[in-house]
Amino acid sequence: MLRGIQHSLEGEGYQVVTASDGQEALRLAYSERPGLIILDIMMPGLDGWQVCRRVREMSDVPIIMLTAKTEKKDIIKGFDLGADDYLPKPFEVEELLARVRAALRRARTEAVVPEEMTYGDDHLSIDLNARRVLVNGELIKLTATEYKLLSLLVRNGGRVLEFRHILESVWGIEFVDEIDYVRTYVWHLRLKLEPDPEHLRYLLSEQNIGYRFEPQT
Repeated sequence: MLRGIQHSLEGEGYQVVTASDGQEALRLAYSERPGLIILDIMMPGLDGWQVCRRVREMSDVPIIMLTAKTEKKDIIKGFDLGADDYLPKPFEVEELLARVRAALRRARTEAVVPEEMTYGDDHLSIDLNARRVLVNGELIKLTATEYKLLSLLVRNGGRVLEFRHILESVWGIEFVDEIDYVRTYVWHLRLKLEPDPEHLRYLLSEQNIGYRFEPQT
């Protein structure tokens, strides 16, 4: 599978380095500084979960997880550790290539300096230009995808954004049917930002429609 993926990516013009175990993957992540990582979960030595966590300590590089583990709790674990996308086996090479293109496109968009935008109240402070989020004065670490989702919602504060619009803006048009992606990431943001996730203030749901960020007056 490793050689097949390498061949397919190189056929699309990508420069590819490969690792056959978790330790080698980490070494290459540090030395090569790749623009994207495709990471299997089941590997000798360090598994994909451990590698993902270690990579996230040093970089916001897009990470696509490949795995035979398809239970929702495994997908949530991958997102919680900082993965940007999750592709279960078996998969079509064309789908992997589409997800690679989408992840790289998102990364390029995130590299553009946004227009100045801030939000603040007695609990939550957001500076989108500086990419800083504070809760009760404490800096909160967000993954690149969490930040992009929050940025979209904050910029449209008070307005309901439909699932399709969120998916196309944050993940790309290839993902407009993946509603569980939005639900999972909003759940993670609520855990990090809401004073009480049982009584929501900021990230509100519109049933079967989408979400909105509600500024506090």
